[in-house]
Amino acid sequence: MKQLERDKITALYCRLSRDDELAGESNSIKNQKLILSKYAEDNKFQNIKFFVDDGYSGTTFTRPAFMEMMELADGGQIGTIIVKDHSRLGRNRLVVGQLLEEDFVILNIRYIAIMDNIDSSKGLNDFLPIQD
Repeated sequence: MKQLERDKITALYCRLSRDDELAGESNSIKNQKLILSKYAEDNKFQNIKFFVDDGYSGTTFTRPAFMEMMELADGGQIGTIIVKDHSRLGRNRLVVGQLLEEDFVILNIRYIAIMDNIDSSKGLNDFLPIQD
């Protein structure tokens, strides 16, 4: 039975590596959650679920919450993935590029990076690889 779009999970993904902690409070998990919650509420996203990888580098994609989120995505249970900024998804531009240009398209997942003004429903910018 195919899951209805409105029943799909809106994944709010947070990541903080030890290196990011040097950037201070602005990247903290708490701050990311506040920004993501407000955005989801303001834009009427339903069925939200947080996926949090605290202490994991963006250069690896074997992060526990990321893998859980992608497993649900592969099963057709996620409709939208929202991150505070594009670098939260990952810092390997080849992998991130494949996710955005292939995997998310095949899985019919909308991707939003709030601070970078990226929303795949409006098309992806040709400069996106430079933003990685």
